[in-house]
Amino acid sequence: MSNKLARFGVARATCALGLAAALLTGCGSGDDSGDGVTELTFAASTFGDPGRGPLLTKWLDEFNQGQDEVRVSAAAVPYPTFGQTVLTQMGSGKGPDLVRFDMPEFEAAADAGLIAPLDKMIDVGKYDLLKQPDQFMVHDGVRHGVIFEASNYAMFYNADLIPTPPTTYEQFTATAKSLTKGDVFGLAFRQTEAEEAGVWQDIFNYVYGFGGAWSDGKNLTINSPENLKGLQAYKDLYDANVIPRGADAATFRRMFAEGKVGMELNNGGYVTATRGQNAQLNFSVAPIPFPVRKQGAILAPIVINEASEAKDEAATFIRWALEPQNQVKLQEILGASSVATTTQRSAESLKATPFLTVFDGLTETSLPQIVLGFEAKTPDIRKVVVQNVIASLQGKADLKSALDRAQQQATELVR
Repeated sequence: MSNKLARFGVARATCALGLAAALLTGCGSGDDSGDGVTELTFAASTFGDPGRGPLLTKWLDEFNQGQDEVRVSAAAVPYPTFGQTVLTQMGSGKGPDLVRFDMPEFEAAADAGLIAPLDKMIDVGKYDLLKQPDQFMVHDGVRHGVIFEASNYAMFYNADLIPTPPTTYEQFTATAKSLTKGDVFGLAFRQTEAEEAGVWQDIFNYVYGFGGAWSDGKNLTINSPENLKGLQAYKDLYDANVIPRGADAATFRRMFAEGKVGMELNNGGYVTATRGQNAQLNFSVAPIPFPVRKQGAILAPIVINEASEAKDEAATFIRWALEPQNQVKLQEILGASSVATTTQRSAESLKATPFLTVFDGLTETSLPQIVLGFEAKTPDIRKVVVQNVIASLQGKADLKSALDRAQQQATELVR
């Protein structure tokens, strides 16, 4: 197993990771608290969200208060380091009992045998699962996860700065340029290697939105003409100085909430987080105005750690989460995201947030941010692509050469 983990760039198995480690290394969970209660740990980067985190913790409390045999505690690990932190711990036979993964790390963990199969623990036939995203939870007939959150990407925009949202890339660029003045920027996106996973999510929209793809299912197509066109559009915006260069996601999202950024491409979960930072912000959402209606989606499965000594108890929590009333509550917390099952948005929700229907209408054209045909290798491919794209942004190589190099390096990795 350690050989597989090395391929995923998880080089060391260490538990010396500060507070996060203190929370996560108790995978022995199953640990009895002394009062007959089985203690479980649930790790998710979303527990650290300023808007959603406290609400998710309250949602967990409802589970804990509703029965007396299992107690689930939240563990928040910062998003930029979440995947490597948790994979490292799981690879050493430790880590949280329950994990909310993003798709690249989910695929890597499943391929390495770090996730417990769910088929015998959860009868998914009892639930009205969303078929389009749920298909990615099964590998060779074996279910490894259940959707915790399915969140389509769209264009967020400040409606005070932009009364009419752009509907073409040309309008998108012109709007970003016209808004950039003083301490206000027209646009923001991630563009530093320190936020590798986030950069991958951002550039996914440009690649697929311009008709590209990372693979054809059998071969990598990183340096295809369509990919070059989409990533050139991303680089052109970077070169135009319409973004706060060097700002990480936490910084420019705060700037958006403060009215200092006009537009951002983000997923539905960002709605609640934005309102949590500034409830008075007048913002709205529209489809990403790129030539092709295809965009990324955050598919975040909840899984059970194969190393957990309390798998049955962990499955109890997942079954509770799948109950209709708990799915509705979870969706309300997550904002404009979908959950595992079909739910109806309330009239109150639609009145408060009319653009929820924009996100819902994108489900059929949204794709998880993995490399089809090379799902388990996605973290490795992602690293290579992001390194080369950022090298191009920084003037160390022209974009075509950078993509050619990424194609060569990634092809060698997947052989």
